[in-house]
Amino acid sequence: MIDRNILKILLLLLIIIVVFINISFLMKKKYTKTNNNIPLSVAIIMDGNGRWAQKRKLPISYGHKKGADNLIEILKHAKNVGIKSLTLYAFSTENWKRPKDEVDYILNILNNFLDEKSEILIENDVKLKFIGDLSILENNLLKKISNLEKRTENNNLILNIAFNYGGRSEIINAAKNIATDYKNNQIDTNNINEELFKKYLYNPEIIYPDLVIRTGGDIRLSNFLLWEISYSELYFTDLLWPDFKEKDFDRAINNYKNRKRTYGERKAIR
Repeated sequence: MIDRNILKILLLLLIIIVVFINISFLMKKKYTKTNNNIPLSVAIIMDGNGRWAQKRKLPISYGHKKGADNLIEILKHAKNVGIKSLTLYAFSTENWKRPKDEVDYILNILNNFLDEKSEILIENDVKLKFIGDLSILENNLLKKISNLEKRTENNNLILNIAFNYGGRSEIINAAKNIATDYKNNQIDTNNINEELFKKYLYNPEIIYPDLVIRTGGDIRLSNFLLWEISYSELYFTDLLWPDFKEKDFDRAINNYKNRKRTYGERKAIR
């Protein structure tokens, strides 16, 4: 027979172990698609690559490479979290003003990304879509973009890469195309509304972001998705993009989950 005191001690230890396991599980638990208030769509302004490199006395080009590598890690984590759409600000219409060698390196990173990361995107069920004015890019690069978009078109996790993108340019481009269609009697002015306007955006199927994250410490939108983020929640962090990791993404999601989105509505006060 086991002594009753020993039995009590064993029972107490068992309870402690069970409680510890449950607490550990909850602390490590990943977000799932059943979690409440997980944003359906997230947009990220990936700022700080250059400053990250300068702080380490490295060439700016190395910062851009580090940032591109970090993109893949955040993309994989976004999938685990349950995000349906991720839109990344990779290169703005204003970025052409940077030194030519830096711009050339960014274009080279894009070229290598399409070559080296294509299988990773496919393995992770990513549907790739570029938004922006791509007409300025070389034909070889355009073909790579088009081919990878076609290869991934039936996948589920949407990845919009904003390249040579400007929010004002997108709106102006849409307005011009609407004017052309009106001139050709293809649309009636009475039918012009938000739903129709969306059809003229770079990606008419884009899921408007619930949450916009900006790294790098600046508190501004920098001409990013001006139409699409009218009602998005904004989250700013001082972390430079290469330092923005999974736990930081989770922190942004938790911050979002604690917000109440009313879209201008308010219940009557009695």
